[in-house]
Amino acid sequence: MIEVVRPGPLATVQDLGRPGYAHLGVPRSGAADAPSLRLANRLVGNPEDAAGIEFTLGNAALRFHASAWIAVTGAPVDLRLDGRPRGMNAPVHVPAGGTLSLGTPTRGLRGYLAVRGGLTCEETLGSRSTDLLSGLGPAPLAPGVHLPIGETGAPITVDLAPVPPLPDEPELRIVPGPRDDWFADDALAVLISKPFTVTPASNRVGVRLDGPRLVRTREGELSSEGMVTGALQVPPDGNPILFLTDHPTTGGYPVIAVVRHRDHALAAQLRPGDLVRFRLA
Repeated sequence: MIEVVRPGPLATVQDLGRPGYAHLGVPRSGAADAPSLRLANRLVGNPEDAAGIEFTLGNAALRFHASAWIAVTGAPVDLRLDGRPRGMNAPVHVPAGGTLSLGTPTRGLRGYLAVRGGLTCEETLGSRSTDLLSGLGPAPLAPGVHLPIGETGAPITVDLAPVPPLPDEPELRIVPGPRDDWFADDALAVLISKPFTVTPASNRVGVRLDGPRLVRTREGELSSEGMVTGALQVPPDGNPILFLTDHPTTGGYPVIAVVRHRDHALAAQLRPGDLVRFRLA
């Protein structure tokens, strides 16, 4: 068992989500930065879809009631085991009774912890992910919560995974549409011309942005239509919302563009105050 001593601002159990239920109004959910969770699992010999912990802004502590192998990936943090520094993006052995602590990220927003054997919380619709929008899956972690660990995975064969640093000003690639015809002719040019600022109202549902106003030329609202992760939905105020993994399955605001799948992980690491740019793919 792993005991949550301190969850930080927000810590949740996440795997790769519950795809295939959007027609029932159930978001996919899962790790917002899926490549980081996949990497953490590979480092400890787990299948890539094993459940781990997603930390938001770190500042967390966990106590291990039995020895375990773990790996921490994602936003760079000061990682310590019983007060001694340990490296990220590498397997770390935690002795029985050991306490692992994570500091606040120096850049980025979300970190991931995988433990060899994976977390074996109860599944909902085939996934152990916490969905903050629908309320499915385990509740956000709180002090005193105990998390069960599964059986040992495959042998550990990697001692370190080189990971490039997060950029100072991320640039996300977009594909126009499907509703770019609802906007002024220069709206796409405005979208890619200047950086947008990430606002504090952002969460796992979406990144709310502040910047040049995207002017609409059509009045009224759409009938609700399907939404995808990466959609840039634009409310009447002209400031786009970039949908992340807990986004609603439908929406009535027009989507001016969609961020390419390969850049979703970078979008998931945006934190309040960050600047982000868009460019046409």
